[in-house]
Amino acid sequence: MKRFGIPVLVPALVVLVLLVASRTVPTMDHPPMGTVQRGYRGTGLVHVYNPRTFDAVRDANEIPPSVPYSGDVGEKAGTYYKNVQVLGDTNIGEFTRLMVNMTTWVAPDQGCAACHEVSNFADDTKYQKVVARRMLKMVRHINTDWTQHVAETGVTCYTCHRGQLVPPNVWFNETGPLPRGVLQDFPGKNLPSSAAAGSALALDPFTPYLEQATDIRVQSGSALPADDAISIKGDTHQSIKQAEGTYALMLSMSKSLGVNCDYCHNTRAFRDWSQSPPQRVTAWHGIRMVRELNENYLNPLKSVLPSNRLGVSSGDAPKANCATCHNGAYKPLLGASMVQGDYGFPELKSAAAQ
Repeated sequence: MKRFGIPVLVPALVVLVLLVASRTVPTMDHPPMGTVQRGYRGTGLVHVYNPRTFDAVRDANEIPPSVPYSGDVGEKAGTYYKNVQVLGDTNIGEFTRLMVNMTTWVAPDQGCAACHEVSNFADDTKYQKVVARRMLKMVRHINTDWTQHVAETGVTCYTCHRGQLVPPNVWFNETGPLPRGVLQDFPGKNLPSSAAAGSALALDPFTPYLEQATDIRVQSGSALPADDAISIKGDTHQSIKQAEGTYALMLSMSKSLGVNCDYCHNTRAFRDWSQSPPQRVTAWHGIRMVRELNENYLNPLKSVLPSNRLGVSSGDAPKANCATCHNGAYKPLLGASMVQGDYGFPELKSAAAQ
């Protein structure tokens, strides 16, 4: 009987604990951790970070070197080169500087041939050139019309591409595999999703919130659940399904920026905007910016891109989310200015963005 008693069970439990620990510990941050107070003391607005991974984040957000800005002097590119449709208002020297840097930012291995027919640079045969022209318009639009989110820092091609033809962080309308016997209204929960930072809340938190204009809601102002359409004293109750989708998006945003929830929220009063840090307003504008970019700049590229650049099952164009620009940093490229200063590119911010 001893075989099935405590003397046998204890070693078995020890082995089980060790096996679980061996699979769990490597995925956790071990102390000591660093903290930065970001709000009034006592409010819990403290950013927790791992100092052992900061060097990797810093290195990943280092900007490739470039020659300094030479000023807006000299003949314009539009009067000198053929078929310059976006940057014709830029002087020849700065136009050349930008083209050289775009090669480094997007196609360091392929060079100019990534977008151009090198025997005739004015030729528009390659789809990559058509896409690049559209992306230049988008960058100018962001830097000119979305300063509520990017401020005066701005973005360049490198902000998203990081030396790759296709930015490393784009997404498609892929829902993933569905379990047998589920309804079409399947929300995607109970299946871990990399899009939702590994959570099992929703397989695709991007389509409803970063492509469509679904309201991001979790907390109701009164107790007891009710139908979404019912309003009690001006407060509309939200469903559990809506809350799960919202949390999936928030987890993705948190991972994309490498921050805690309290970067944008006072976690003792998620609902109250007056007690939230100013970053919450910046994020509000960022969500709307991404929606607008996906609708007006990225989704229309479906008719331009070849099939191998579209979603595998959905056939849609690649789209942007927070990670596309932030790449794990609280500010893209750790806040380095892309349009100002000696090494900025002011031609990427222009009233000609429209």
